[in-house]
Amino acid sequence: MQQWMCEQVFGITRAAEDEKPPARRSQADKWALNYQAARQFYEREGHLRVPRKHVERIAGEDQQERELRLGAWIGNQRSRAATLSPERVEQLSVIGMRWVS
Repeated sequence: MQQWMCEQVFGITRAAEDEKPPARRSQADKWALNYQAARQFYEREGHLRVPRKHVERIAGEDQQERELRLGAWIGNQRSRAATLSPERVEQLSVIGMRWVS
């Protein structure tokens, strides 16, 4: 009924696929993207002592370049160590995360 009213009374039609906003990323997707940036930084620099204001550029799964505030993310992970899952702690530890600043 509401769809009919929108179309017939108000002249509003559904958005075409190319007009719809991109799907939102889940928190797990965002964490994975930041972890990918951390791994890239580690492979290049040999450590994870990332300056707080550092921005890392990475290519996402869609091959679009993204700029991630890696320094802030690393600091946040360090401060949330007690609440991170053991898997995430292990992933970060493997690439050289120092858990005490």
